[in-house]
Amino acid sequence: MSKESIYGLTLDQLTAWLMERGHKKFRALQVWDWLYRKRVTEFSDMIDVKEECIQLLADHFAIQTLTEHSKQESVDGTNKFLFKLKDGNLIETVLMRHKFGLSVCVTTQVGCNIGCSFCASGLLAKSRDLSSGEIVEQIMKVQLHLDKAQQGEKVSHIVVMGIGEPFDNFKNMVDFLNVVKDHKGLAIGARHITVSTSGLADKIVEFTDSNLQVNLAVSLHAPNNELRTRIMKINRAIPIEKLMQSIDYYLKKTKRRITIEYILLKDVNDRVEHALELADLLSGRRDLVNVNLIPYNPVDEHSQYQRSEQESITAFYDALKKQSISVSVRLEHGTDIDAACGQLRSKQIIKEAKENNLDLNPII
Repeated sequence: MSKESIYGLTLDQLTAWLMERGHKKFRALQVWDWLYRKRVTEFSDMIDVKEECIQLLADHFAIQTLTEHSKQESVDGTNKFLFKLKDGNLIETVLMRHKFGLSVCVTTQVGCNIGCSFCASGLLAKSRDLSSGEIVEQIMKVQLHLDKAQQGEKVSHIVVMGIGEPFDNFKNMVDFLNVVKDHKGLAIGARHITVSTSGLADKIVEFTDSNLQVNLAVSLHAPNNELRTRIMKINRAIPIEKLMQSIDYYLKKTKRRITIEYILLKDVNDRVEHALELADLLSGRRDLVNVNLIPYNPVDEHSQYQRSEQESITAFYDALKKQSISVSVRLEHGTDIDAACGQLRSKQIIKEAKENNLDLNPII
């Protein structure tokens, strides 16, 4: 049976676990420092920790549960990692370079059941949730990659926008956030972390009540129920009215800005009339909402969708601006590699399935 990842424990959980087994509280702080500040990859490298404690940890936990399957590097410095889990499943993690720092996009599930009709992540159905340790280890693997280059670079920002629906793996996601935010470890500030959801309204409320202080982004992608249901099947269960109620709850309680993500699909949702309808939907929330327009990265399996023309993107942007809606266009990264979320993973799995004459379990 595979050992649990040590990265899955928050500092409080690690402290309680060790104290229950007769160790002092400071021992957990030592171990924590070795994991996240010194970034050892073997328990035996924790040279000032008692041998008895080292052995106890090694008997119950693993530090490394992910292995690098492959890596793509873009001309803009973006790195897309394909990691293999202990059970053989593959996940993607992306390192992006910005003027403000280094951002890592993490995956929370193996596959995705949300079924957005334009998304590469949902080409294969969800097989399981990632543990909190597996999510944390993605950050650690990227940081170790940076350490190896010896440029003194550190991960400064995190976006939880990779494969899967983060709010469908809520507890593990929250434990992950508490680990990476901890000021005694990686110390990545809450304001430097963004979690994206396709719109699980009840979980948005729970997220709000959790008071995690991290940023929230909601994938809307359409201004009305008919269109959103056509491209995002989740809208059948959680229509826009219910989603907006949960967003209003978040805005009222936190007083924090929220990002509305809107992917632009040619001749589907990118007309000026859609922009005006979106502005009307967001009216009354202008001070606390920013619309992030996302140019579409085409996916071979979703050939019905194409990237919007630049003129359409500009017209959509201008229409929102004229309605006093805060709006931005997402800066693209890794456009010369498999840029779409889930694309590298799905290509590898489909390739291996064809080579071995295996059936796939598609979500669409």
